[in-house]
Formats: sequence, structure tokens, C-alpha cells
Amino acid sequence: MQVTDTKIDGVKIIQPKVFGDARGFFLETFEKRRYQEMLDIDLDFVQDNHSRSSRGVLRGLHFQKDKSSGQTSACSAW
Repeated sequence: MQVTDTKIDGVKIIQPKVFGDARGFFLETFEKRRYQEMLDIDLDFVQDNHSRSSRGVLRGLHFQKDKSSGQTSACSAW
């Protein structure tokens, strides 16, 4: 897994290692110990969502000031 800082404070790009061959691919999307070590945070991860949108659809993250929460987001291209 590779972690890259961004210009936005607290936002990082996390690129998992992908293992692939002619049959397809496998990647580990989340492993608590690894995230805690690489990001140096105490993590209580309780939900993971996956969404696929039609071509041309742009999705965004929603922020709530009163009920804030940490979020992970994965982007895939077909």
C-alpha cells in the first residue's frame, strides 16, 4: 500500500497493492493494523460502502459540521 499526502490538510491518497494475472486481480481494501501503522491513527472503522455510477456521473463526499465523521473513498475506472 502506498500513502501520498495531498495539498488538503488531513487528506491522503491510499493506493493498495494490486495482485493480478490473466484470471483477474485481488487487492486488500482494508486491514485495520496496516492502516493504523501507515497513517499513525487510532482507527475504529465501522462501515465500508461501494457504489458504481453511470458514465458521466460525478460523485462527491458530503461533510456535516455537527455530526462529522472520517471517510474513505475509492475511485475505480472502467
